[in-house]
Amino acid sequence: MLNNYLPCVAGVDEVGRGPLAGPIAVCAVVYDTILHEEIVAAIPGVRDSKQLPMHKREVIARLAKNLAKEGRISYAVAFVSSGVIDARGLTHAARLATKRALKRAGAHPNTTLVLLDGGLHAPKIFRAQKTIIRGDQTQFIISLASVIAKVARDRRMVRLSEKFPKNGFEDHKGYGTHSHVRAIKKYGTLPIHRKTFLKSIVRKKLRNKKKSLRG
Repeated sequence: MLNNYLPCVAGVDEVGRGPLAGPIAVCAVVYDTILHEEIVAAIPGVRDSKQLPMHKREVIARLAKNLAKEGRISYAVAFVSSGVIDARGLTHAARLATKRALKRAGAHPNTTLVLLDGGLHAPKIFRAQKTIIRGDQTQFIISLASVIAKVARDRRMVRLSEKFPKNGFEDHKGYGTHSHVRAIKKYGTLPIHRKTFLKSIVRKKLRNKKKSLRG
């Protein structure tokens, strides 16, 4: 934990930067700095979400929800759609989601130190902010944000699988697995696909279609 002269600290992380479908999700977790050790003790086993199995992530998310109900922490997850990603790019989408998540979590620019993972940045109004490479592996509050964001996005993709049952979103969560690519080639793209991420797949499909017509 970094030394913090401000009364509150926020941790921010994102998931869903690389998938072929679905939104990017950013979580912001906020609590009083003096409660840090108490929160760490109340949610054991927090690590980068990529290092945890699904059932452990679910447990951590449930514990975080209970702490939020008790008023000891606040958090929010903001989603930005594939349409915005296609139109404005991932950097814009991540910054927009970060801005929304911090606002919804109640982070005040004048009283909060914002710790962000990787290439994320908070709005400039947050003068006390620090982007930390691999912050999800070294800062508890960023790790917690990564877990909550992962759980929330996975749940969103499972709900989308009910709307689009042929594509297997409940399994691959929109990432570019072999089964997902096969589904795209077989059934085509959906409104939730990131068209700018699929150009090579679509071009290959069109080439194969032309070859079959010529044959």
